[in-house]
This record gives sequence, structure tokens and C-alpha cells, in this order.
Amino acid sequence: MTSVGFIGLGIMGGPMAVNLVKAGYDVIGYDVSPARGAALTQAGGQVATGIAEVVQKAEIVVTMVRDSADVEAVALGEEGILANARPGQLYVDMSSISPKTAREVAEAGKVLSVRVLDAPVSGGEAGAVEGSLSIMVGGDAEDFEAARPLLEVVGATVVHVGPHGAGQTVKAANQLIVAGTIELVAEAIVFLEAYGVDTEAAVRVLAGGLAGNRILDRKAAGMLARRFEPGFRIDLHHKDMGIVTSAAREAGVVIPLGSAVAQLIAALKAQGDGGLDHSALLKLVEQLSGRSAG
Repeated sequence: MTSVGFIGLGIMGGPMAVNLVKAGYDVIGYDVSPARGAALTQAGGQVATGIAEVVQKAEIVVTMVRDSADVEAVALGEEGILANARPGQLYVDMSSISPKTAREVAEAGKVLSVRVLDAPVSGGEAGAVEGSLSIMVGGDAEDFEAARPLLEVVGATVVHVGPHGAGQTVKAANQLIVAGTIELVAEAIVFLEAYGVDTEAAVRVLAGGLAGNRILDRKAAGMLARRFEPGFRIDLHHKDMGIVTSAAREAGVVIPLGSAVAQLIAALKAQGDGGLDHSALLKLVEQLSGRSAG
């Protein structure tokens, strides 16, 4: 039974760690908010008192934390993962961070003979619970093969996309597409409602045609009902759009539509809606259209 240390037991990391326990892995978790470990303990996992304990007891260490700064603190800090890791140990970061940070962590791991992969995910809370995430992995091919059995427990689509940092680059592209698609679905809903169309019927037929997409499948019902409980918060998508716009600028790539959506997400966050699901872009479309919510 392979032992896995899982750091970050929030909306995404919590159910992922539980799925690993269900698959037979010996999981020891840690989160800065101790209450988040309850589900893991109930499933049969353990909860550690700190990062050092996790790393020392695990063969593979996984992180799922908020942003680049958190990964740097958890991985590179004086009491962090690399400070406690053993040569040959495998560290898989599944957070969504900048490609540059992913490469820096991998280089720091290489100096200590620690194998590092960047393996961000897409699929939201539902995908984490179902074990159906899409996982894009950057790093050495042999390390990817070593991590594959674990990744295939939490994800349905697991693909090695290139060297260190490549996983995060693909995730940035993913977030660009997701943000743009949510915005277009939001605009379509407000447009349909303005004409008194049966929106549930409209969504059903749109989802079956060329306009069909996962946002219509997973998010449209909540958008129609104005339910914006977070599966993926505006705050986090704001962070991710900062990553993709910065990376695009560095590469000399123009993303005019993506930049516009990034500003809309920033506006929603500035209005105090950062804790809502990213499908709450619908609220902003309504405001800009002069239509009241609900």
C-alpha cells in the first residue's frame, strides 16, 4: 500500500484525498485549517500536525494549495517539503500556479534529487468528488509514469504534456477557455431571458448542438437559478487570469477576448463577489445590461 502525503484539503484537495483512501492508498493529510481534515479522517485517512510529518511518513507528496506564493512557502520554506524530503522522493504539485514558479520548484527539487511534477487539474469540485478530473502533467516522462497510478485515481483524463512548467502552461490555457465560455453562456442567458424564451428548453437544445460545452452541462442550471455556491471561486479564477495574461505578454501573444474577460472577472471581485462561483459572471452581464438579478 503506497503512502501518500496530501497537503491542502480544501474544496478540491479534500475529496481528492478521500478518493485516494477509497482506492487503497495510505493517506496522511495536512491543512492549515484543521477542520478540513474531518472528511479524510472519516474516510480512514490520517491528519498530520505539520508539513514535516507528512513528508517524512509518505512515499509520494501531493500539494493542492491556492497560488504560487503558497506553493513556494509549502515547498521551499525552511520547514517545507524539500527541506524534509528524501532523495528520490516524488513530489506532485496539483495547484494552479505560474509556469515560472513550477520550473523554479522543479529546479530546487533537482538539486536535492527530489522528483517534481506539476500536475494542475480541471473539472472543479464535481470533478474532484467524482474522480473525473482532467490532469495536465509537466516533468520527466519516467516520473510521470511513476505518478500515473495515483493520478488515474483522481482523474479520468491524465496526460503528460511536456517538461517542467508545461502542465501549468496548459492549465493557463484551460482557464482562458473556461472564463471565455462562462462569459458567453452568461451573455446568452441574459439575451434569451430578455426575449422571454423558455431558458431551460433553450439550454437543452443548445447543449445538443455545436454550441454544446461543459459549462452548459455543469453550470447553466445553477446560473438560471442564480445559485452561485462556489465550486470554483471568482477569487481563484481572477488569480488564474492574472497568470495567463502575464504569460501571454511574456510570450508576445495577444489575447484580446481573454483580456476582456479577465477585466470582467476583476470587476466582479472588486464588487465583493470573489467568494462566489465563477459562473457569477452572469451577475455582471445583468448589471451591464441594466437588468435586475433573479
